[in-house]
Amino acid sequence: MFHKEGAKTILLGIIFTVAALLISDYFVAIIWVQKLIQISAFLILIIILQFFRNPKRIALINENHILAPVDGKVVVIEEVYEGEFFKDKRLQVSIFMSPINVHVTRYPMSGLIKFSKYHPGKFLVAWHPKASEENERTTIVVENNTFGAVLYRQIAGALARRIVNYAKEGTQVVQGTDAGFIKFGSRVDIFLPIGTPINVVLNQKAIGGTTIIAKK
Repeated sequence: MFHKEGAKTILLGIIFTVAALLISDYFVAIIWVQKLIQISAFLILIIILQFFRNPKRIALINENHILAPVDGKVVVIEEVYEGEFFKDKRLQVSIFMSPINVHVTRYPMSGLIKFSKYHPGKFLVAWHPKASEENERTTIVVENNTFGAVLYRQIAGALARRIVNYAKEGTQVVQGTDAGFIKFGSRVDIFLPIGTPINVVLNQKAIGGTTIIAKK
């Protein structure tokens, strides 16, 4: 199963692969060069397919849980000042996504979208300390009765060149459902109220829509 954001890229990948096979078969006389072209074309297609994969996951909806919005590794757990929306101290949990991770973003909790904004910016490596403030990013705030307002931020990295965000202000969303997509590696920051019990540790592997990041 593949994400809809990859439809155009996958189609182009298939066209490229078929073209490479036909051209190498008809116009390349040296067998090893022909095979090299064909194998390379197949490898590129496989990379494209694995990047846009969208495994079916059924989240166990629980208002007392914050679920990981993406697949990746937990790289930050610390108290920070969040200056865009809350303008006070929050507990930040960051998940770094490598190019081989599933890149679907899922809503970490059910609730009302209070804020959703896109910011153009730089493309620093995703683990850079300034990436959260200076890179291309989207900021989304979801609110419910259990956790209050929780902010998550999709951040582009050195390879990421497009962030897709489906969150629209004023709409109700369901925990674990499709919230967007980040193309080619990046990270997601989650900002929780101070004192929220964290359920993960640094360097832990997180699975989007499954791993419990925090719970009441």
